[in-house]
Amino acid sequence: MANFSAADVKKLRELTGAGMMDCKKALDDTAGDFEAAVDALKAKGLAAAAKKSSRTAAEGLVGVAVEGTKGVAVEVNSETDFVAKNDQFQDFVRKTTEVALAQGSDDVEALKGAAYPGGGTVGEKLTNNVATIGENQQLRRMKSVAVSQGLVVPYMHNAQAPGLGKIGVLVALESAAGADVLEPLGKQLAMHIAAAFPQALDADGLDAEVLERERKVAREKAAETGKPADVQEKMVDGAIKKFAKENALLSQLSVFDNKTPIADFVAQAGKQAGTAVVLKDYVRFQLGEGIEKEASDFAAEVAAAVAG
Repeated sequence: MANFSAADVKKLRELTGAGMMDCKKALDDTAGDFEAAVDALKAKGLAAAAKKSSRTAAEGLVGVAVEGTKGVAVEVNSETDFVAKNDQFQDFVRKTTEVALAQGSDDVEALKGAAYPGGGTVGEKLTNNVATIGENQQLRRMKSVAVSQGLVVPYMHNAQAPGLGKIGVLVALESAAGADVLEPLGKQLAMHIAAAFPQALDADGLDAEVLERERKVAREKAAETGKPADVQEKMVDGAIKKFAKENALLSQLSVFDNKTPIADFVAQAGKQAGTAVVLKDYVRFQLGEGIEKEASDFAAEVAAAVAG
């Protein structure tokens, strides 16, 4: 019996862009192991760009807030987009993000225990919201950035309300330059980050497990060429360098001209301003990233209930 469902095949197709039969075969060959199926399709050149993996299913809102040299992004999930448009939910995300900005850490549990404007704690207010709105909600993650001098610039792609939306970005720029220089630069960089989906600031920051998976895929592709082992190893090394270049922010090519590395883009801005500008850090929160939303087959549920 197959270890996967038609929904799994559909999801794999949407994620990779490969054909339906290719997706089914990949799941057959990997005994339903989803990640292994993705790798198998990539090895065969059948998967579309890995950036499609940023597609998400969970609902809720991302909130961003800044104050000069510091900023924070917070994600709060809900079960439906309907709740994400609820004034009470939006007010909670906005105020919780402001509390997180004052807290200046990445500790979600500490944020839950922090005082909420108007009384109680953030966690208690969240529990109250679940009871009154009637839908499960989760304070999922937060990320703070700061510079000693300069500016943290926020950006919300397709904002639903000021500081609230589905893709929130923060850009931390270390510099003696004024806001008249750093704000427009930060906005451009944030728009690039929202579109290009970097996985780390530089190559050294890329996840070791992700790199190992890419190396495994590259080895499988190289082996299929039948070339000598030393040539295959060079092919693998080249593939990993290419992956790192394309997924580390500083080496990505700017989406504005598709030829200038972001590191050079920032350096040019500093030269024009007459003082160094350093892209110290960034945050990119995409709503529901990494969360799988459970598919519901209403007809099957009814049939099961009747049978029971």
